[in-house]
Amino acid sequence: MAKKKERLDLVQSTRNFLAYAMRHKGLFFAVLLVALVIETGTVAERYIFKLVIDDGTSHAAGTLSSSDFAHALLLALGLYAGLLLVKTASKWLSIHFLNMLDGRIIAEIKRKFFDHIIDLDHKFHTTHKTGSLISRMSRGGRAVETMMDAVVFNFAAMVFQLSVTMLALLTIGWLPVLVIFLTSIVFVGYSLLIFRAQSEAGHVANATEDVERANLGDILANVDSVKYFGREEAVKRKFFDLTERTRLAFMRSWNYFRHSDAGQMVIIGIGTAALLAIPLLGLLRGDTTIGDAVFVYAAYTSVVGAMYGFVGGLRSYYRAAIDLESLYYYDRFRNGIEDAPGAKRLVVRRGAIAFNDITFSYHGSPLFEGLSLEIKAHEKVALVGRSGSGKSTLVKLLYRLYDVDGGEVCIDGKDIRSFRQESLRSELSIVPQECVLFDDTIYNNVAFSNPRASRTQVRAAMRFAQLDRLIKQLPKGEQTIVGERGVKLSGGEKQRVSIARAILADRKVLVLDEATSSLDSQTEHDIQRDLERLMRGRTAIIIAHRLSTIMRADRIVVLERGRVVQQGTHDELIAQQGVYRNLWELQRGGYIE
Repeated sequence: MAKKKERLDLVQSTRNFLAYAMRHKGLFFAVLLVALVIETGTVAERYIFKLVIDDGTSHAAGTLSSSDFAHALLLALGLYAGLLLVKTASKWLSIHFLNMLDGRIIAEIKRKFFDHIIDLDHKFHTTHKTGSLISRMSRGGRAVETMMDAVVFNFAAMVFQLSVTMLALLTIGWLPVLVIFLTSIVFVGYSLLIFRAQSEAGHVANATEDVERANLGDILANVDSVKYFGREEAVKRKFFDLTERTRLAFMRSWNYFRHSDAGQMVIIGIGTAALLAIPLLGLLRGDTTIGDAVFVYAAYTSVVGAMYGFVGGLRSYYRAAIDLESLYYYDRFRNGIEDAPGAKRLVVRRGAIAFNDITFSYHGSPLFEGLSLEIKAHEKVALVGRSGSGKSTLVKLLYRLYDVDGGEVCIDGKDIRSFRQESLRSELSIVPQECVLFDDTIYNNVAFSNPRASRTQVRAAMRFAQLDRLIKQLPKGEQTIVGERGVKLSGGEKQRVSIARAILADRKVLVLDEATSSLDSQTEHDIQRDLERLMRGRTAIIIAHRLSTIMRADRIVVLERGRVVQQGTHDELIAQQGVYRNLWELQRGGYIE
């Protein structure tokens, strides 16, 4: 059953590959046509050599005059020169067309899967490692090039050369044609059996390498933690174990080549012996010329080279097909958050938000059961509660990173599921706990939230967030590269970039998700003033563990295990017994107010 599955996987990979090739039929068939011309020219060169030998033999025997022999030599030379020009031009065209075809297909397949993966839901991206995604994307792109090269330079080359050679050999007799045909069939059939057995080991090797690369990416992304805790030797041992598993997996896959090479040598040896016997016996009988014998052997050695090229291409093709299949693994995933048919673009006019009798389960455990919460337009509402109470999940439901199981989430009285997801999210703005930046300039990181903004608007947003002070101190100013994930900036500087992004986005709904929790008290105090300015005239949802940062909120909503247990202003909640007062007592005096 396993073998059947591998065969079907190979067939599907081939179909996927051909689907892309057929999008460019003109180029694809032009490449094959040029390959046919090249192989025909190669056989024609050998046939010209046969004619020269036969004429030379006749001249030596005195049956062909010197002038006729010279004329034949000149004709052969002219034909050879013409063939050389045709083959050279054809080779140039072959590489030119193939480069165009490969470039287009590789770009298309990368775009297809990038677009598909980017569109997949939050759950997918939290359950798949980035290193593995990048590894499969990279291998999948290379796989298309490898498969195309194998089809053109190995598979088509052998089929064309075998066909043209057998047609040429029919002028001598049918026995050489039969021997070459049978040798080719046995050779290719044996190679296919070996490679089919190898494909399962290839799958295992690829999966093992994916695990290695995913862990490598994880380790390098957390290299600071490795050094802070002095765990260099531990991660070295872990990586050694990972690379050892990869080595052994690939060794099991590569060891199949021993069987294929040995069997192929036996098949070629038997075919060579049989083919040489035919013209030699013909020479003894006097019904075969020396030129015929030379042409049969030269043609056969050329076909043997093409067969070995076919097998080499087959090895590459099998491996590439596995790589392409591992990329198409992601094609099985469908977005768990789908837009409704005919979904429209959302335009937020007021910014009123309502969670109406929502139910939602997280990892199979109920979190919200009939929760209702209304936030008025321009109201500043803080969500407070212990970890796991549902604060961040409410924001994820608002953003439709998850969909509610029951009830509805509304903006301006309309169910957000009736609008396109991208338009919904583009109407919201967020200042997250950790601002993760692109490895780009400060200017481009700010402009990311609104690419159509003018330079004047971007700089105004920077001034609002007080980024202009930082920029003046940097040699390259706003064109300073911030490094991967913004590592060249401090926590406070990154948060100011995040605030500038939010003000440039200029949305009516703003989410502050633990926006200052990772900052020191002085930086937090400075940024809180910026955030207060940012919230003016907007509906704001504030998630905070530090209660001192939400004292001025219009309303504080206290969550406990997915339920609203208290609501009110800071003064109202502090005056009554309950969760909020308990949390306040624990934190009182710990932060600047």
